[in-house]
Amino acid sequence: MEINALEFDRLAREVFAPVYPVLAEQIISRTGITRGGCLDIGCGGGYLGLALAQITDLETILFDESQDMLNLAQGYISQNGLDSRVKTLLGDVHDMPLEDESVNLVVSRGSMFFWENRVQAFREVYRVLAVGGAGMIGGGFGNAELLREIEIKMLKKDPEWKEKRQQRIGQTKVEEYRKELEQAGISSFEITRDEAGLWITISKTA
Repeated sequence: MEINALEFDRLAREVFAPVYPVLAEQIISRTGITRGGCLDIGCGGGYLGLALAQITDLETILFDESQDMLNLAQGYISQNGLDSRVKTLLGDVHDMPLEDESVNLVVSRGSMFFWENRVQAFREVYRVLAVGGAGMIGGGFGNAELLREIEIKMLKKDPEWKEKRQQRIGQTKVEEYRKELEQAGISSFEITRDEAGLWITISKTA
C-alpha cells in the first residue's frame, strides 16, 4: 500500500497522539507482559511501540513496509532516548524476517485492515510469538471520550470517516475476523468490541 509518510505521520501526531499512551497502558494491563521482545507491526511513526517502551523494559522492534515511515520512526526513537531498546525493521507482515517464537508481545493498531491476506498475516504473527506470549491487534481508540474527540477532527477531514470505521470494526466484522483466525490455525484468541474499538487478543500456550 502506497502512503504519503509525512501526511500519515502528521495525522498521527495531530489527531491520534493522545490514544497511544492510553492503549499502551491497556495492553500492559491485559497481557501483563513488560519484559522480553515486542513487535509493533505496521508501526508508522512508531507511536504505539514507543509508548510501550516508555513504560516497560521491552526490547521493541518497530516494523513497517515503508522505509519512509521507518526513517521518521528512527527520529522519534532518538528524540525519546530509546536507541538502546528500540529498533526499526523493514518488511512485509505476510513474510516477516524474524525467527520462530522470537517475540513476547505483538501489537498492531490500524494496520490489519490493510493486510492483503489476513489469514497469512495472522499465521506469521502466531509463528513469531513466543510460548507464553500474547498479541493485541485491532483498531482501538483507548476510550469513548478519546474516540469522540478524534471523530470530530476526522469528520472535518473526511465526512465518510465514521462509515469507514464501522466497515473495519463494526459488529459484522467480528465473525469475519474469527473465521480468518481459525483458518490461520489459531485457536486461543478473543475478539472484544466496544464503543472504543475492536481488539483481537491472541495467546500462545505450550
